Formats: sequence, C-alpha cells, structure tokens
Amino acid sequence: MDALAETEIDVARVQETRWIGSWCKLFGAIGKRYELFWMGSKARTDGVGIFEAQKWVKSVVSVERYSERVLVLKMVLGDCLLNVLTVYAPNSGKPEEENGRFWNEVYHSVISIPQNEIVVCWRHEWSHWK
Repeated sequence: MDALAETEIDVARVQETRWIGSWCKLFGAIGKRYELFWMGSKARTDGVGIFEAQKWVKSVVSVERYSERVLVLKMVLGDCLLNVLTVYAPNSGKPEEENGRFWNEVYHSVISIPQNEIVVCWRHEWSHWK
C-alpha cells in the first residue's frame, strides 16, 4: 500500500489474489488507505481485484463480479460514469472451454455497459492510474 500511496496511484488492478469468494477490504495506514474489491475462486487460483484510494471509495456505485477472471467497478467521475474493467485471461495450455467461457464473460461484461459511459479496460499486470 505504501508503494501505491507514495507514487500517488489512485486505482490499480491485481490478479492472482488467490482468495476465496468476493468482498471488499480496507488496507493501509491512515492517510494511505485503499479499498480492495475482489473476486476469487474456491480453488484459490486466479482471482482479480481493483485497489482504489480511499478518497474515491464513495464514488463507487456498483461492482459487477462476472467470475474470478472478470470484474467491473463502476464509479462516478464528475458528471460521467466510469467503468473500470479488469480481466485475467487463462494461461496457455488451459482447456479450450475455459478460454471460451472467459471470452464470453468479457463480451457480456462490455455489452452490458451503456454506450454513454466511459470504459477503461486493463489486462496488463502493472496497470494503474494517478
């Protein structure tokens, strides 16, 4: 958390959380706190999450957890709705049905977002914004 706070990063994604279920949890010291919204699997594999600086937490209007690989956090930013989409694709060598299920979840998560809303899609390991 200190690294995020010191570099003044407000939103960052994580993958391979390896936690069971879905929830949100506060991390960090006073003045450097981040809320983590995540979705994990029963097998404690995979899992995605989004860290958001505490100053932005009240702007979150919804969190859609499609699976342990696809999560959408919707927040109010000024007079716009911003959808932060984080995805974690299956590793190579996974069964084709798992890959197909993943891409189906990504497709449905994107088409469910109204066209007048902003979408930010992160897929790389070190994606963040200040």
